[in-house]
Amino acid sequence: MNKLIMPAVALRGLTVYPDMIIHFDLSRSKSIEAVEQAMMGDQRVFLVPQIDTEVESPGVDQLYHVGTVAIVKQVSKLPVNNIVRVLVEGEYSARLDGLTEEETYLCARITELDMEEQDPGQVEIEAMSRNLEGLLEQYGRFFPKVVKTISVHMGERTLHDVGYMKRFIHMIGANLPVTFDVKQRILEETTLQGRYDVLCEILANEVEIARVKQELQQKIKERVDKNQKEYLLREQMRFIQEELGDDDPYSDVDHFTDECRKLKASKEVKEKILKEIARFKSVVGSSSESAVERGYIETLLELPWDKVSKDNTDIDHAEQILDARHYGLHQVKERILEFLSVRALTRQGDSPILCLVGPPGTGKTSIAKSVAEALNKKYVRICLGGVRDEAEIRGHRKTYIGAMPGRIAASLRQAGVKNPLILLDEIDKVGTDQRGDTASALLEVLDSEQNAHFRDHYVEIPLDLSEVLFIATANSVSSIPRPLLDRMEILEVSSYTANEKFHIATEHLVQKQYEKNGLTKEQLVISDSAIRKIIEGYTREAGVRELERKIGQICRKAAREILQQKKTVIRVNAGNLEKFLGKVKYSTDMVNKSDDIGVVRGLAWTSVGGDTLQVEVNMMPGKGEIELTGQLGDVMKESARTGISYIRSVSERWKIPADTFKKNDFHIHIPEGAVPKDGPSAGITMATAILSAITHTPVRCDVAMTGEITLRGRVLPIGGLKEKILAAKTAGVKRVLVPKENEKDVREIEKEITNGLEILYVETMEEVTKACFRPVEKKATDRKQTQ
Repeated sequence: MNKLIMPAVALRGLTVYPDMIIHFDLSRSKSIEAVEQAMMGDQRVFLVPQIDTEVESPGVDQLYHVGTVAIVKQVSKLPVNNIVRVLVEGEYSARLDGLTEEETYLCARITELDMEEQDPGQVEIEAMSRNLEGLLEQYGRFFPKVVKTISVHMGERTLHDVGYMKRFIHMIGANLPVTFDVKQRILEETTLQGRYDVLCEILANEVEIARVKQELQQKIKERVDKNQKEYLLREQMRFIQEELGDDDPYSDVDHFTDECRKLKASKEVKEKILKEIARFKSVVGSSSESAVERGYIETLLELPWDKVSKDNTDIDHAEQILDARHYGLHQVKERILEFLSVRALTRQGDSPILCLVGPPGTGKTSIAKSVAEALNKKYVRICLGGVRDEAEIRGHRKTYIGAMPGRIAASLRQAGVKNPLILLDEIDKVGTDQRGDTASALLEVLDSEQNAHFRDHYVEIPLDLSEVLFIATANSVSSIPRPLLDRMEILEVSSYTANEKFHIATEHLVQKQYEKNGLTKEQLVISDSAIRKIIEGYTREAGVRELERKIGQICRKAAREILQQKKTVIRVNAGNLEKFLGKVKYSTDMVNKSDDIGVVRGLAWTSVGGDTLQVEVNMMPGKGEIELTGQLGDVMKESARTGISYIRSVSERWKIPADTFKKNDFHIHIPEGAVPKDGPSAGITMATAILSAITHTPVRCDVAMTGEITLRGRVLPIGGLKEKILAAKTAGVKRVLVPKENEKDVREIEKEITNGLEILYVETMEEVTKACFRPVEKKATDRKQTQ
C-alpha cells in the first residue's frame, strides 16, 4: 500500500467514485488553493466528503475516512461570486490517515487502497455480475432512465473480469438517485465483495420502496377522484418519508417540544410528554393514530401540573365579599373564614371538602362563586345530575375511539391552575348502571388522603388534587352513599324565612332584574309592601327562585307600559300588585279559630320548605277497621297503626271501654290528597288526633306538633326542624311541641323564627296530651255518666 501526501478538497453533499468523470463548483478559499497546488504538481487531488455540510472549516474528525484520488482535467473561473468550476476524473480509492499543517489549504496524508488483494475468482465474478444485472433490471422497471444512463456509459460487456466489475459497481453507485451519505457507504468498503454487498442492499431497498410506492399510488388512486390530487401528493410524501426515516416535516413536533420545555411540571411528567412526542413523530403517516396522539399530547401540555394561583388571605376582604353577595348563610361563611384563617397562619393546610345541603333556590351554587371570588381562585362547575358513567369522572382509556379525559381532569385543564375551586353540583343525583358506579369513582377524588395521586384513565399520569377546594351541593343527604358522605363536611343551608327573603329581594333580586330588563329605579318603584305580598301570596318555596321570577315578570310588564303608554314612572304596591301578577295564588293555611275534637295540626318538611298538615280522625260504628286516606306513604301508615296500638295499651288509663276498638271504625285523613305524604314525624300528631276522637277531648287549635311515636309512647327526634317551626309561625301557631332530643337543634335556629312561639320539649305521649288537650277529667266523667 502506497502512502502519499497531496492537496485535499472537502466536498459538501457529494461523493466521487473511481473511474467517474464529474465537475463541481468550489467557493471556499482553501478548496480553491488545494486545486491550484495540485495543478502546480501532478494534477492529483484527494476528494473526501465532509460529514456535516454546514461546517465551514472541517477538521479530520468532520471528514469521512475514505475518499477518491482524482486527476484535475479542467479548471475554470466563473464570473460570479469568485466560484471556480473543476472537472475531475477519479482514479482510485484512498484512506484518510490525517491532515498536515497547512494554513491556506488542506493537505492530506492518505494510503492507497489495494482492492486486488482479496479479489474473488472468475466464478464469483460471473455470479456477482449476473445478480447485479438482475437487480438493475428490477430497478429499471421503476427508474428506466437511470438504467439507460448506466448502460450507455458501460457499453456492451465482453469480459467478466475484476476491472469491469469495479467500474460496474462505481457506475451504478454514481448514478443512483440517493443521498451522498448512502453513496459513501459503498466507498467506505475496502474490498470488491464489500462494495458489491452494500450496493446490492441499497438496490434491493430502493426496489422495495419503489414497489410499495407504486402499490400505494394504486390504492390511493382507487380511493380518491380527480379533484383530490393534492391529497394524493401528501399521502405519497408521508409514506416515502416514513420508509426513509426522514425527519417529520410538520412543525407540530417542534411546537410540542417547545411547549414541553416551557411547561411547569416535574421531570417525570416532562419525560412522559417527550416520549409521547417521539411516538407522535413516528406515527405521523397514520392519520387516525396521529390524531389520537396529537389530542393526547395537547391534553398533557394544557394541564396545570405545577402552575398555581395565589390565594387571597385577606380575611376582612373575604368577609366583605361574602356578606355583600349573600344574605344569611352564617354557618357557611364562618367555615370559609375559618379555612382562610388556618391557611393564612400555616401557609398550607388541606383544602376542606364542603357539602352544602339544602332545598332548591337557597343559594348553594351561587355561594360557591362568591367563595371563589373571595379567595381569588379560579371557578369551575361540574354538574353531576344524571351522570351514570364512571368514565365521566375517571376518563376513558385513550385506546378507545373518541376517548377524552374525565370531568375532573377537564376542569383542571379549563381552570389553568392546580388549585381552583371546583363545584360538584347536584352530587346527590349521580346514578349507577352497567357502566360503573359514579359515586364510587368520586371516593378517591374527595379523599384528602388519596387525591394527591388521582389517576385519570385518559391522562395516565397521577394528578395532584390536594390543593383543589371542592364544594359539593345536594338537596338531601339520604341519597348520597355513606362512604362518599363520610368524606365531606356537611353544612346545612336551610330555608329562608319571610324576613330573609324580603332582605334578599330588596338588596339583590330587584336590582338584578332592573339590570336584566333595562330599567332603572327611577322608572320602576316596587314598594316593600309589594315585596312582602309576593312572598306570602305568590310564592311557596324554600329558596328565592320563584320570587326572582315574579319580580322579573313585574319588570317585563313595566317595560311594556313604559314603551307603549309612554309612562315615565311606574309604582307597584300591595294594592295594584294583582295588575302585574294576577290573582293571589297561595293562601296561608292558618290555625283554626276554635278547639276541635279529632283535629290536630302537624308539621312536615318538604323539598321547598316546611308546611303544616291538619290530621283529621273520625270514629264511626263498625267492625274495628282502620281507613287511611290522603295519599299516605307506608311509613306514615305504620305510624298511624303504632299510635292506635299505643292507645289500646293505655285504654284503662283513659277509661276507654275494651270493646271500643271492635265496635267502631276509624278513618284517618290528611287533606290535600293529591300531594304524596310520608315519614314518621307525624306519629304523635295522628296518635293525638285518634285519642281526641275516642275520648271526645278537644285539642287546642293554636298547637302544632312533630315527632315519631313508639309502641310505648316515647317521642323520638325528627329532622327539618327549622323549616317546620317556620311553617308553624307562618300559620299563626302559638305553641309547638317538639321531641326533647331536638332541643339542641332548636337552639341553633335564629331568634327571628322562634320569637313569639312557645316551644315545649316532650319525651312521652303523656306530656303531649297535657300540652294540647283541654282538661279531660270532667270530660271523661261526663262521658261515663252519659253511657
